[in-house]
Amino acid sequence: MSLPTPRSEDTILVTGASAGIGTELARQLAQRGHSLILVARRRERLDELADEVRQAYGAEVEVHACDLADDAARAALIETLLQGDKHVAGVCNNAGYGSFGRFWELPRESETNMVRLNCVALVELTHAFLPAMVERGEGSILEVASMASFQPTPWNSTYSATKAFVLSFSEGVSAELAGTGVSLTVLCPGPVNTEFSDVAGVAELHSGLPDLFTQSAEEVAEAGIDGMIRGKRTVFTGLPHRLIAQAGRLTPRSALLPVMNLIGSRTLERR
Repeated sequence: MSLPTPRSEDTILVTGASAGIGTELARQLAQRGHSLILVARRRERLDELADEVRQAYGAEVEVHACDLADDAARAALIETLLQGDKHVAGVCNNAGYGSFGRFWELPRESETNMVRLNCVALVELTHAFLPAMVERGEGSILEVASMASFQPTPWNSTYSATKAFVLSFSEGVSAELAGTGVSLTVLCPGPVNTEFSDVAGVAELHSGLPDLFTQSAEEVAEAGIDGMIRGKRTVFTGLPHRLIAQAGRLTPRSALLPVMNLIGSRTLERR
């Protein structure tokens, strides 16, 4: 129950590969000898990354520019990949984004697309490639969740809800896969030093966190790949993050929500 060793007939799909954790997953998987399928919206960045890992590691790389929040584009991509020459031996569902603000003041289309990308696309991609993995008796899927999975987060309400879905879905499917030879790992990082916080609108909050709670994309990607190789169900990227996540599960909502709400409101006031 782990990520298969690299073989010429196999490849690994990485979504959200144009930046942050996705880029590092691609680099480190290529360094380990795996062929790659890279997916993101920004074709130029994907091409640059593909050229980099080809030159550095001799990796075979296939690139697909696709907005995974677009239902039609996502369906077309899945159909194309299912008809590919290589077995998809691993899937890293990393694509996703967040937002910050009062829910009713945020753009409806962006909030809805977040659910499509963070949840619907992840489910569809997992379902597309899991049957063949089970039939072959090997394969590994990595779902990228967050420490936000473990409690509702005012001012990040949609994002934390999507990641709670990813966590619950992943742990359930992981249990179903027992004895199949296939593993499903959910990665739960804390704040990561990437452009994600800028896109989500929480850069100022992120920059004020102690170094103990922030990590590099390289560290997070390494933890995720190690979890795939070992066939782990849930991966935290450090002891502080594990403790905070469990505290979020155990703390009564009546105590937790007012504190989280205060942090969010003060962050908005400082903008």
